[in-house]
Order: sequence, then C-alpha cells, then structure tokens
Amino acid sequence: MMDPVVFAAIRDWGIWDQGHAARLLFALVVLLVAAVVFKVFLSRVFSQALTRAVRGRSEERQAVERRVNTLSNTLNWGFRTLLFFVAVGLTLSEFGLNVSALIASVGVVGVALGLGAQLLVRDVINGMFILIEDQYAVGDTVTVAGVTGEVIEINPRRTVVRDADGNVHSIPNSTITVATNRTAGLNRFSVTLQTPFRESDRAAALAERVCAELAADRAEAILSGPRMAEQKAGAEGLVDLIVAGDARPKMKWSVEAELRRRLKRAFEAERLEMDFVPKEPK
Repeated sequence: MMDPVVFAAIRDWGIWDQGHAARLLFALVVLLVAAVVFKVFLSRVFSQALTRAVRGRSEERQAVERRVNTLSNTLNWGFRTLLFFVAVGLTLSEFGLNVSALIASVGVVGVALGLGAQLLVRDVINGMFILIEDQYAVGDTVTVAGVTGEVIEINPRRTVVRDADGNVHSIPNSTITVATNRTAGLNRFSVTLQTPFRESDRAAALAERVCAELAADRAEAILSGPRMAEQKAGAEGLVDLIVAGDARPKMKWSVEAELRRRLKRAFEAERLEMDFVPKEPK
C-alpha cells in the first residue's frame, strides 16, 4: 500500500501539472528560440553594416570588425540576461509565487539588493556609453582605472584587460572615469632630446636626416613623419628638440625605440652633445 504522504505528493503534482508544466515548458522553449533568433538576426545586421562601413576602405576593416564584434557580443549578453530574469519570473509564477510580493517582503535583503542594483545600473549605463561612443573595443590597447593593457572583453557590466605581464584585470565600468585608447586610429610617437643652444642648428638638421632615413626604412609601419615638431628653450642654456610622427596600430613602441637608437648613434657619430628627456608618467 502506498504511503499517504507519497500519494498526496503525487496527487498534488498531478493537480499542478494540469496545464502548468506545459505552459512553463512552452514559455522556456519560446525564450530559447528568441535568444537564438536574436543572435542570428543581430549577426546578419552587423555583417551587412560592416560591409557597408568598410566599402572601399579595406585598411579599416580590422578596426571596424572589432567594434562590430564587441557590440554584437554585448547586445547578446544583455538580451540573454533579460531572458534569464523573465524565465525565473515565469517559473516562480507557475509555482504560485507572487514575484512582486516576494521582492517586497524580503525587507533588509531587498535594501541590499537595491544598493547592489544601483551599482549594476551604473556599470551598465557607463558600459553602454563606452560602446556607443566607441571609446575602445576588444583588441585595443588602453589605460582604464590605472590599468594598461589589451582589452579582451567588454560587456555592459565590466571591461576585462590583460596587461603586459599577462595578468587579467576585471574592471567594473562604473569605476572608469577616464579611458585612454592607445590604438585609436593613429598612434602618435614622440621623442624629446636636449642639446646645447650653440649646437641646436646642427642637432636639428641631424635629427631631420635621421627622421627621413627612418621613414624610408620603416614605410610599412609609419603613417606620417617622423619630423621636427617643435623646438623650445630648455633650462640652463639647453634647447629641447621634439620629434614626432604617427605609426600604424601596435607598431608605435617599436618605431619609437628604433628612432631613439638611431638618434643616439647619429649624435655620437657626429660628436654632438645630446640627452633624452624622460616622458612624464600618464
């Protein structure tokens, strides 16, 4: 003979199952299909937008493609998160729980959740502005919240950056007040050197010659320059010579290092006094 408790449980399940399970299963299937359709639709829309954006400008395809992938992944993440909460609400409703009353009755827990939600909303709002304004994208080298490295993931809640040592930093978007994109289109490189005033003319001519040779030898990496950008008086009878140019993304550091080496060797060969001015930390 069946245990009365087990029998009652089976009876209650049978009563609940009359329509509830079917509706719940149908709703979950609809949400799953919606997620798949949204992802496919978004992929096609962005693919067409990418084709139009880079038409006749193949050199920009990589940068535009990174932004498209970032936006696509972010919108998919947001849509899946929304569907998850909808699924939880439908499930609780089918089990007879009043979701609104449940949230209102948690009291202190509700206050804590509200404070946490404020931070989440700030993260999402700031994250959406980052994406809409194209401040940076996956693959860019950036400095955010005091961390410098390559962006490996962006979503509305956080930005994930891998630094030069391989460390991965997860940064809430609400903490990002200043974002420095070091691979946004052009990459400006500059070298400042000091030389005595009496030798400034020879030094400037020599620096120009070195710049011309570097531009010819590294044409694949340099977009413009390098050239003498500025001359200004320094301290104690010295003159500051500032050489600057634009390099292709991710080639800035190698070009700048080579420029320093060539300037050093050229000045030593000509027996001209010269010293590099350290860059101020950013």
